Amino acid sequence: MEEYVPCPECGSTDVKKVSWTIWGGAFGPRMMNHVKCKTCGKTYNGKTGQSNTSRIIVYNVVIIVVAALIVYMVLSVL
Repeated sequence: MEEYVPCPECGSTDVKKVSWTIWGGAFGPRMMNHVKCKTCGKTYNGKTGQSNTSRIIVYNVVIIVVAALIVYMVLSVL
């Protein structure tokens, strides 16, 4: 079992790994060590205790840019 830092909001050590999110599917939370406190509901990086908000934004921008490039390449071939 993996060890996670205590919740930065309430200090609880009762946290669980997030397996799926709307912003990152199954891969994003795993890549960012995203966990959720079972006591207060706060989500954060389980290794650092910091917020994943900036990482989530960068992750989604990269996904959108890659998807746009793929669409552009497919449409330019037609």
